[in-house]
Amino acid sequence: MREKREDWKDRQQESDGVIEGRNAVLEALRAGTPVDKIYIAKGETDASLGHIASTARGKGIVVVEADRRKLDAMSLTHAHQGVIAVAAVRAYATVEDILSIAREKGEPPLIVVCDELSDPHNLGAVIRTAECAGAHGVVIPKRRSAGLTAVVAKTSAGAVSHVPVARVANLPALLKELKEAGVWVFGTAADGDTRLYDADLKGPAAIVIGSEGTGMGRLVAETCDFKVSIPMKGKLNSLNASAAAAILLYEAVRQRLEP
Repeated sequence: MREKREDWKDRQQESDGVIEGRNAVLEALRAGTPVDKIYIAKGETDASLGHIASTARGKGIVVVEADRRKLDAMSLTHAHQGVIAVAAVRAYATVEDILSIAREKGEPPLIVVCDELSDPHNLGAVIRTAECAGAHGVVIPKRRSAGLTAVVAKTSAGAVSHVPVARVANLPALLKELKEAGVWVFGTAADGDTRLYDADLKGPAAIVIGSEGTGMGRLVAETCDFKVSIPMKGKLNSLNASAAAAILLYEAVRQRLEP
């Protein structure tokens, strides 16, 4: 019985911010409620679901076709009618917003770019560390990534209220734009050819953190100016994504504190 109660509690926590049912989701879209993602039952041809999908895409919201079993598992009302929206805890910023914050503070930009971090607890921890380290913002991809959900907000300990998070369709293209704006791109990689303590993080810098399982994608890695390796002295050869982000961010903090 205890296991069932804990499973329900975990599912309820993951479902915070869930909007279920066709009318409820459509009203949320009409009201301009920040929405992270919309899940629609795969194979449905109902006109009202098609209208919801087209309205959401028109607002730049990610729409995912999902098996009904996934929707059933997400649902707490058991009346989702083939559509569930996951509300964002705040509106997404733009990359230009992040660069503007750095300019207003008179500081070289310090940006964290997360390459497909699918675990919301990892993303929340990265955002929390970014806030503590004084980073100007975090960038995530639209697809194959956790978003600004209630679970991410909780894990960030409120940092999502203070750190702008931008969401982009194409990370390699975004990194090229940052480079054109004078930002150096540092990717974390176990086989990196730049040792952490040789990396110059004093200037404008974007730190790219790879996904939990496979690290940075090939195109993202190829776009980096430097691939940075963190010294590993134990028997394991990798760190949790949020731990790697913390190490690089605070090396940047240390360097920027030097006279």
